[in-house]
Amino acid sequence: MGILWACAILSFGVLLLWKGAGLLVSGAVSLAERFGISPLIIGLTIVAMGTSAPEVAASTAAVLKPDGGDLALGNICGSNVANLALVGGIIAMIRPMLIRRQVLRREIPLMIGATLVLWPILRNGHVSRTEAGILLFLFFGLLLFAVAAAKKKGLSTACPEGLDSRAHRPSETHPPIPKSILLICLGLVGLVFGANLAVEGATIIGKWLGLSDAVIGIAIVAVGTSLPEFVTCVVAATKGHHDIAIGNLVGSNICNALLVTGCAGVASPFDVSDRLAGGIDYLAMVGISLLFWGISLWGKGKVGRLGGSVLLMTYVGYIAYTTSRH
Repeated sequence: MGILWACAILSFGVLLLWKGAGLLVSGAVSLAERFGISPLIIGLTIVAMGTSAPEVAASTAAVLKPDGGDLALGNICGSNVANLALVGGIIAMIRPMLIRRQVLRREIPLMIGATLVLWPILRNGHVSRTEAGILLFLFFGLLLFAVAAAKKKGLSTACPEGLDSRAHRPSETHPPIPKSILLICLGLVGLVFGANLAVEGATIIGKWLGLSDAVIGIAIVAVGTSLPEFVTCVVAATKGHHDIAIGNLVGSNICNALLVTGCAGVASPFDVSDRLAGGIDYLAMVGISLLFWGISLWGKGKVGRLGGSVLLMTYVGYIAYTTSRH
């Protein structure tokens, strides 16, 4: 397959992603308003798992091939770094992100905890089915805890200072529930197919450039599978739905660390190289998570253009270093 054809596939995939994200956000917001559910909960669950579907598909497909562990875990680590540093950085530079106090105290630490849980599993360079099953158990446990805690805090009605109240005010007339569900389903289909096309095109380009599987996973496939998060967050943020945007970023990283790694390991036990088994790439994933949390705390729940530029420059530096070691 030629480079021109790969570029065409990549471009069409991005177009599908953009349209799918718009449908997903519209359906998710409508459903949240209809049932009085916090947009944050929708972002942490439906939207996060939906936009993580490409990571599940890509990483699971990778481990089913010989020596696909580096590509699978490189995709996971790279996606988590890209979500917070690339996507979060760009979103903050377009429009400052506003993060609830409860998210700073609960959901982001849970995200960091999910990332740290991977270390004892990865340190021997192998992920077994038992370890993968433990990760899946932890994921669903954390999911239930986050939803229950968010409901207990009454996030469906509270609107902190600085958040656009229009994004949380139930509309006068709600669209029919089947229509909202249909929009969500169509959006997810668009995201999955769009991401698959984008990843396929990007991988062909990476092979043509002579990059290793680890670098392709971290720098190309990860960015491709992070496109759903990026486009969804852009659409959500520009419409003032900050909870969906930040819930998507945090929830997706939890999904990637626990759900995606767990699904891949259950499908087929896999080995990873030292750089991913607690080495530089794993440490980068942990470090970016801590940096994002630190910037959010420093801004007292606001990640502005300065914080966004720091995140973006950090990502560019990391990718430059990674590709130089291919």
